[in-house]
Amino acid sequence: MGDFSLNSRVVSLVGRWHQSLVFGRRARVLSETLAAEIPGNSSVLDIGCGDGSIASLIQSAVPGVQITGIETSQRPACRIPCHPFDGTHIPFPDRAFDICMFVDVLHHTNSLREILAEAARVSRRFILIKDHLCENAFDFRTLQFMDWVGNRAHGVVLPYNYQSKAQWLTLFEDSGLTVRSWNRALRLYPAPFNLVFGRNLHFSALLEKVAL
Repeated sequence: MGDFSLNSRVVSLVGRWHQSLVFGRRARVLSETLAAEIPGNSSVLDIGCGDGSIASLIQSAVPGVQITGIETSQRPACRIPCHPFDGTHIPFPDRAFDICMFVDVLHHTNSLREILAEAARVSRRFILIKDHLCENAFDFRTLQFMDWVGNRAHGVVLPYNYQSKAQWLTLFEDSGLTVRSWNRALRLYPAPFNLVFGRNLHFSALLEKVAL
């Protein structure tokens, strides 16, 4: 499905709203949520790290953690060391990091199984994910709009490849991963926006490799 057709004034207003009300809060809430799952002194690979904002906040919160990023479109002002990435093959050897992390990345690929397999290869033990849940058409349209607003300015590919909880759990099991923790209580948006854009559309999960 193509992009939304909105006039330039509406696009500008939506973009400013997202930047002022969403971006900073999202980074803070997600960094706190994910940091709680990361042991001190861990090495972490942030796959699709963007500008490194969330990873940088996690590094400040977790003693001794070291985060390296990879990104298909590297940003010049990335806040963590960042390496180029073709979107499928992770440019590191087996078991190079304690944890591989995806923050709102997997719904941007049509190669979910391949990239999860790569993350499992590179991780020694854990994979940490924040992504979306899509259970019906209303969920899909809401997530599509959110994705478009948040990513259109950065040239991010938008396949809108959202999964239901059942689909995620099947994907994890097929990838040799077991769920250690599952969190849907992510209050990324202030009231009253959380009623529409929050609800049950977001989750974080800590996954562990079944065969270590």
